[in-house]
Amino acid sequence: MDLATPSFSASEGLILTATLVVFDLDGTMIDTAPDLIESLNHTIAARDLEPVSFDDLTHLVGQGARVMIRRAFDLRGYPLSDQEVDPLFDRFIDHYKAHMPGQSRPFAGLEASLDRLERDGCRVAVCTNKAEQLAVPLLRKLGLADRMAVITGGDTFAFRKPDGRHLLETIRLAGGDPAKSILVGDSVNDIQAAHNASVASLGVTFGYSDVPIADLNPTRIISHFDELTVELVQETLAAGNRAKFPVTA
Repeated sequence: MDLATPSFSASEGLILTATLVVFDLDGTMIDTAPDLIESLNHTIAARDLEPVSFDDLTHLVGQGARVMIRRAFDLRGYPLSDQEVDPLFDRFIDHYKAHMPGQSRPFAGLEASLDRLERDGCRVAVCTNKAEQLAVPLLRKLGLADRMAVITGGDTFAFRKPDGRHLLETIRLAGGDPAKSILVGDSVNDIQAAHNASVASLGVTFGYSDVPIADLNPTRIISHFDELTVELVQETLAAGNRAKFPVTA
């Protein structure tokens, strides 16, 4: 079953009553930093560039591997032409897939939080700017893919986060209702996508954002997945609805 393609949805055209929790992937569900850094350094070594570090990563990730490679070269003062990107992208993909899942692991408390949400009737999905060919097998190898109603990547549609349509289409394919959905994310692309889609958001403090998550104005914030309960999800939805439809005197 291909969870990543727009054609997949067990409930295509049907709006379910269940609350939907949509997760970003890198820096939110999964700590992929060690493997992103390793594959990126393998890629830029083809041009003898100085390796990047985790401190650099927060400025590089968020728009997929092609943009990450471009940003790494820009960081080192070597802008790439369009023709130079493709072979470097292929080098990155080959290395990343060959070593998957590597050191990538779910953030502490994630799987227990999924258990709680599912037990209390919530459904879960993934909306990531990571390419499908990387996101889906990574989640499969970590034993999480089958728990997702749908997985959409940065190349699933002709648009990606922070475009709100990426989130709205993910919700649609999962059989959800935007008014009963929240996005959990760690970066400006996530929170801005939620704002653009008029969907409530839950920011995490432990991700890869290069600015404090509070500065991005998510609806609510957590610092550990132990805090992610159905009660918090409902509170986040209620707060999001109050922000969209304020009560006036």
